[in-house]
Order: sequence, then C-alpha cells, then structure tokens
Amino acid sequence: MASQLCEMLGIEFPLLAFSHCRDVVAAVSRAGGFGVLGATAHTPETVREELKWIDDHVDGKPYGIDVLVPENLATRGEGSVSAAALEQRIPAAHREFAGHLLADAGVALPDDANSRYRNRAQPFDPETALRTLEAAFEHPIRLIANALGVPPPEMIAMGRKHGVPVAALAGAREHAVRLVEAGVDIIVAQGTEAGGHCGEVSTLVLVPEVVRAVRAIRDVPVLAAGGIMTGEQMAACMAMGAAGAWTGSVWLATPESETSPIFREKMVAARSRDAVRVRSRTGKPARQLRSTWTDAWESSPDSPGPLPMPFMSLVSESALRAVDRAAENGNDKARDMVTYFVGQGVGLIEDVRSAGQVVQDFKEGYLEAVERMNALLDA
Repeated sequence: MASQLCEMLGIEFPLLAFSHCRDVVAAVSRAGGFGVLGATAHTPETVREELKWIDDHVDGKPYGIDVLVPENLATRGEGSVSAAALEQRIPAAHREFAGHLLADAGVALPDDANSRYRNRAQPFDPETALRTLEAAFEHPIRLIANALGVPPPEMIAMGRKHGVPVAALAGAREHAVRLVEAGVDIIVAQGTEAGGHCGEVSTLVLVPEVVRAVRAIRDVPVLAAGGIMTGEQMAACMAMGAAGAWTGSVWLATPESETSPIFREKMVAARSRDAVRVRSRTGKPARQLRSTWTDAWESSPDSPGPLPMPFMSLVSESALRAVDRAAENGNDKARDMVTYFVGQGVGLIEDVRSAGQVVQDFKEGYLEAVERMNALLDA
C-alpha cells in the first residue's frame, strides 16, 4: 500500500502489532506488518537482549518499541523510588485482602515472590523508561511509542535526534490535540474497547473525532485502536480517516505470545462483555479478562479498593504470577482467577492462530471489505 504512514515506517501494510513478546514482534514484521515491542517491564540490559534477538529473527524488516512513561503517578515528584520502598507503603488491608484471595483458591505465594523486583525501581519508573529507550536506539528501531499521557520532552528529543517517529496513545480528542502540540508524529486513537489502559470513548466515535481535530493543526497520521481484530474492522477505521490500525489483544491468542495456554483457552471461550475495565491490576482503568480476581476487587464488600499507580501493581503482579503457576499445575480455583489485559474484541477470537497467519487474515479481510465497498459503487 502507498501511504504516508507506510513510507514513514518502511512497511507494506499499515497493521501495527503491540506485544510484550519478541516472537510476535518478529513474526508480524516478517509477514509485512509492523511489530512493536512493549518494554514496560524492561531495563536497559534486558531490552538490549530482546532487541538483539529481534534483529536476528526479523529478516531486516522494520519494528518499533513502546515504553510507558505515565504523566501522572502517585509518586510523582519523589525522584527515583525503589520497589522495596514502595512495598513498605502498601496498606495492610490491601496485603491481607490479596492474601485471602490466594489462600481461598489454594494458591501459595512464594517467600521470594518479589525478590527479583525488590532492588529495582518502582513499576512504570520514568527514569528507567528513558534509559531503556536510550539503549533501544543501539538497534535499528523505526518507531518509539508512549502510552498514558504526553511523552516527556526527552523522549521526543530522542526521536528527533535519531530520525525516528514518536507515537503516543490518545483516549479522547483533547488528549490528541495536546499530543500534536507537543510534537508527536503519530497519534494512536485508542477507543475504550481496547485491552490494557484505555479511556471511555468508543473507537467508532473517537477515530473520526481525532482525525478531524488533528487535521486542523497539522498533518499527522492517526492510527485506530480498540477492539480491532479483523481486516474488515481495519478497513472500516481507514474509511473513517485512520492511516492504519494499532492492535494488541488479537496477538494474545497466538502460540508465539507471552500468554499461557490456559489464558488462550479462556480467550476463545470469552465474549466481549467478559473484558472488563477495572483498576485492580495497575491502579488506572485497564481492560482485562473478567475473573474471580477482578470480581473480588470490584464487588466484594471486603475489598479495600484499588490503590493508585504504581502501588497496585506491587499488590497484583506477584499474586497473579502465582495464580498462573497454580493454574498450570491443575488448580481449578486458580484457573478461575487467571486474568490478563485484553480488549472487548476478545469475543471475535474463535481459535488460536500463528501471528503470521493473523497478518495474512488481516490482509485478506481488508481486501474483501474494500472490494465489497467498491462493488456498492459499481452497482
């Protein structure tokens, strides 16, 4: 396809795939899309390892990286804070509630559950994210992206220095305007259907609203995101003015992804209403698969309620890792508790397919949709 976005990224089909798994990133790029590695949990050392692997397996195709530098953290202004220091500030009620949930499900939390994180910076630490980004530029990345607010000036400056476009996610029209005014090169208009952190406006409304607002300022490509699982949906969004699609949840149902076979089975069985927007994993509204974990935090009369970011991640992540291990060992109650970030498009997942096949299916679905629309004009 010939478009501003395809030329900007050096790709043939404007399908961007966000994934925490390097295998998905490489497979999508090899198939003609554009893989974007989610580096939220990475350090400069680990991101070098991941990107070196991608370089060796991507056949020279372009790819990008996504970091998460939140504009608003409960610890904002405190400087560099360790995870260990934050753990000491978690209220007893939240520790006890999480502990009771695990105990009731027969899930044991290892004594050293948080040991590998204890000496690290707080979750979503801005300084770590920027250092990780600097390390990423040692590799031939073609895009850097940020979620949860306007990228810091240092991030935009890095992109300019290396000639790499900077993308950012927007969940509302006003967010997109702020991003364009800050110098962002690509806007991802992410509807509430999306998995992970998301706003409240639907993709169908948000995309044309953002396209219209951005066009009035300067020429910036807008990617559609939120619930997009097929090429037909991608074509519909591009008919509304989007330059392409930013996708995430669809890749979780691939054998290459970081998700467990149990979660993939739950995805296939799930319906769109099983993707709930709650704060019980990170402290900010994030859409994930409904489970006994999400139900308990949201609905139990004993729930102390979620903590703000980054505290809630320190409560949830080690607990949910233990849940995954227990489920894999045959614990049915743990299986009921298994959850992960996923969007409302989960209702369209009917089976597990390879990442390369998903790209091919997107291409075919897109072409079929365009042909149907052209046939209407010819009738």
